[in-house]
Amino acid sequence: MGLVFGLLWLFTGFLQGVHGQGVYAPPTVRIVHSGQACNVEEERYSERVYTIREEETLELQCLVTGHPRPQIRWTKTAGGSSDRQGDPTLQNETLKITNISRHQGGRYYCKAENGLGSPAIRSIRVDVYFLDDPMITVHQSVGESKEHFYFERTVFLRCVANSNPPVHYSWRRGREALTQGSDAGVEIYEPFFTQGETKILKLKNLRPQDYAVYTCISSVRSVCGITDKSARFNLNNRTAPPSVKLLLDDPLVVNTGETITLVCVASGGDPPPALEWVRPGGEELPKRSVVNGGTLTVPAITLEDGGAYTCMGSNNVGNPAKKTTTILVRGLRKGRFWITPDPYHNDDNIQIGREVKISCQVEATPPEELQFSWLKNGRPLRSSERMVITHTDTEITPGTTNLDIIDLKFTDFGTYTCVAALRNGGTPEISIDVNISSTTVPPELSVPRGRSHLVAQEGDTVDLQCLVSGKPKPILLWSRVEESGAAAAAAATVILMPDGSEQTESYDGVLRISNVTREMGGTYRCQTSQYNGFNVKPREALIQLVVQFPPNVEPVYTEIRQALGRAFSLTCRLLRAHPARLLRYEWKLGSRLLTVGQFSDQRDDTSYLVKALNREGYGEYTCDITNEAGAGRCTFLVTGKAHAPEFYYDTYSALWQNRPRVYGFKLQWTQMEPSAVDRILAYRLGIRQMTQSRWWEQEIPIEGNIQKGELLTYNLTELIKPESYLVRLTPITRYGEGDATERIITYSAPVNPHLREFQCGFEDEAVCLFSQDKTDVFDWTRHSAATRDTKYTPNTGPSTDHAGSKQGFYMYIETSRPRLEGDMARLLSPTFNMNSKISSNPVTNNPTYCFAFYYHMYGKHIGSLNVFLRQKAQTMTDTSVWTLTGNQGDRWRRAKVNIHPTAPFQMVMEGVRGAGIEGDIAIDDVTIEEGECKDPPPNNLRSLAPPSSPHIWQLCITLSLALIGRQR
Repeated sequence: MGLVFGLLWLFTGFLQGVHGQGVYAPPTVRIVHSGQACNVEEERYSERVYTIREEETLELQCLVTGHPRPQIRWTKTAGGSSDRQGDPTLQNETLKITNISRHQGGRYYCKAENGLGSPAIRSIRVDVYFLDDPMITVHQSVGESKEHFYFERTVFLRCVANSNPPVHYSWRRGREALTQGSDAGVEIYEPFFTQGETKILKLKNLRPQDYAVYTCISSVRSVCGITDKSARFNLNNRTAPPSVKLLLDDPLVVNTGETITLVCVASGGDPPPALEWVRPGGEELPKRSVVNGGTLTVPAITLEDGGAYTCMGSNNVGNPAKKTTTILVRGLRKGRFWITPDPYHNDDNIQIGREVKISCQVEATPPEELQFSWLKNGRPLRSSERMVITHTDTEITPGTTNLDIIDLKFTDFGTYTCVAALRNGGTPEISIDVNISSTTVPPELSVPRGRSHLVAQEGDTVDLQCLVSGKPKPILLWSRVEESGAAAAAAATVILMPDGSEQTESYDGVLRISNVTREMGGTYRCQTSQYNGFNVKPREALIQLVVQFPPNVEPVYTEIRQALGRAFSLTCRLLRAHPARLLRYEWKLGSRLLTVGQFSDQRDDTSYLVKALNREGYGEYTCDITNEAGAGRCTFLVTGKAHAPEFYYDTYSALWQNRPRVYGFKLQWTQMEPSAVDRILAYRLGIRQMTQSRWWEQEIPIEGNIQKGELLTYNLTELIKPESYLVRLTPITRYGEGDATERIITYSAPVNPHLREFQCGFEDEAVCLFSQDKTDVFDWTRHSAATRDTKYTPNTGPSTDHAGSKQGFYMYIETSRPRLEGDMARLLSPTFNMNSKISSNPVTNNPTYCFAFYYHMYGKHIGSLNVFLRQKAQTMTDTSVWTLTGNQGDRWRRAKVNIHPTAPFQMVMEGVRGAGIEGDIAIDDVTIEEGECKDPPPNNLRSLAPPSSPHIWQLCITLSLALIGRQR
């Protein structure tokens, strides 16, 4: 019966609910750091400066409180890229930037919000420290005084290094340190306008001893562990600024497809200058180009590769030397023509007896090689009194030639050809034919009947067409205009075409728009181009495009939670539609028609009322609003599912440890909108180890109604250290299961545990912060029987841990060779800080604690196991509190001893090797509890869980349910 009542007590402990009100709270934020900070300084009451070295890892953690659990977002301003949209790392509590760069310094903000009150925001400034290699540049001035017949030469050595914090410079000449005033011929100063950015060493009236190797040392005084850096310069009587020269023609004229080579050589300078090729304005070199020192090779050159190229030579003495050359890639482009009627008459037509001019225009490279010729009906044409041929200046580009026909006669009708070519050949000619006849007339533009107002629906393909007559037919230009007032075309504003351009050319007069959208509706203009036609006032026409689209409605989809018997209404709102007249609506539940109707001019929404919800009323309601172009749909999913529970993360001391190998967790939550649906009858709890796939489930019955903000508690016990668990909680109503929510419970060993309870079963690799003594002979070993070496020493040591599990871990000393008799190994516990505030006895400052552990001492060569209390007062002392020697049999035994520390202390476990190899000593399940030692209570539960059985807490639930079933 004792076992039965014990299990029932444990089960009721599982199901106990601690109810509280008003746990909903707005968020609070605190930023903590980890990783590789050099320094953290308080800047203001809630803001700090975090200093880190470049290329280290920045790790900031945003600790939040508040319920429901706040959503966290990191943002950044000032000093680098701002908020990166879509980056998942910015949505987590921890912001981690590996290999941080100087540009990523700045102020980082953590913003937390949960819908209650204002968002909580905290910031921290990240200061990235770095030091680049310094660079020495040399400048010299030469002055001559004829009256005194002396020659003066002054040299300036300037040292520059990028750094944060500001750099400190020092100079050396050979091995000699130079400071201001140490040498009358040396002056060291910082220019006023570059304070702290550079250091200048001035050598006045250069002397022979000034020819030496100079070293500039830049330092940030080892902040963040950044070491000093240096640069050297050898100053001698040959030191001179660079000069370069080009071994090529300027400009260099080439044909397309040729391979060109630009050669630049250093003609002077010491040290020898480094050479590089660049293009003006930061333009990149051609991708196919090959650079080898001062030689630039561009294979298969194109027209786009033409332009200026600059060779730069630099040796840090004086200014860089520059030489620029121009590559001219020969070619002809963009041939055009136009016809200009007699300017002295208002008539745009060509008539006998009047003047007419034909113009031809071509872009040429190089422009001075451009030459034109004219043909009439295929025969060469020369300039005469009535046929006047003129050319523009070759320096003007593009080049233009004009043929003026004075007093046009019938015999002048024919085909005139303008031929453009380059003087030295190497590129194809451009020929342009222009027909002059009685049928050569200026253009006329019109829109086909019924096509000036087009109606299309979204997604259609629509053709806008303008008809152009005349000979020759010019190119048509399409553009969009936004009508402004009554004067539509005159007061039009140009907006972009569907393809994003301002104008689109058309040779057949048709503008095709595919997959038309509502944004493409409006006024389109077609206009004759000047080129390839008459040089007269452009003709134009307008076409109105109307794009119809189905109604836009809201909400597109929403979920509504409702309890049985309640009344509620659903509303579908019209946002936009074209056409917006004769709109109809239709309400359905599933496929069942509920009601239909038509919108009035004054209404932009429609509602459906449910007077009393029954079970058949659950489901998907739809409202379709239709016009000529289609329908827009509002969807409402009406359900009785309960909202998801909201886990409470701010529980104080949620995790506790009252047993050596297990731990407990206080699971707390609130119910989101509990009154939205029917009363919650129970919760289904699911739990599984993170390393396993099997779920264990249990229902938690709920009595009465849950209030909004009411805190529910469920104690999980017998969780195995150091396992993590996934917990799932699902509310249940008479409708069925609601939305589930999950969280992970993670075991964490105490860092500096208080003395009311401390347990360690050595299950985690950190061994509860136990450490090896550095002054002993050998170390204790963490071990599991399941991983024991097959060559282990027989007749000594345990075959399982204290709980009887081969998978469990313990600590032991291995006494095999090379260990010798008397060798000792010492294991140190964490340091426990004394604090009378945590003692249950406020009268005394020296409370008593019970130190207990299990030991296994089996083997004919067993030595000694000793326990010491090490106190850390003004001097460190070790006091023996327990000792045992010799073979104690092949079983685990428990030892307990009272300790009375008066200062911060550690427990020391010392194992001493005996006379032979059969002397392994093991310990397990170390505990420290406040108060004097008592007899241990009977532990009947352990026998229910052999190593291959399920967890103890799962067995407790199963047995408890069986017992309750019997009682019923």
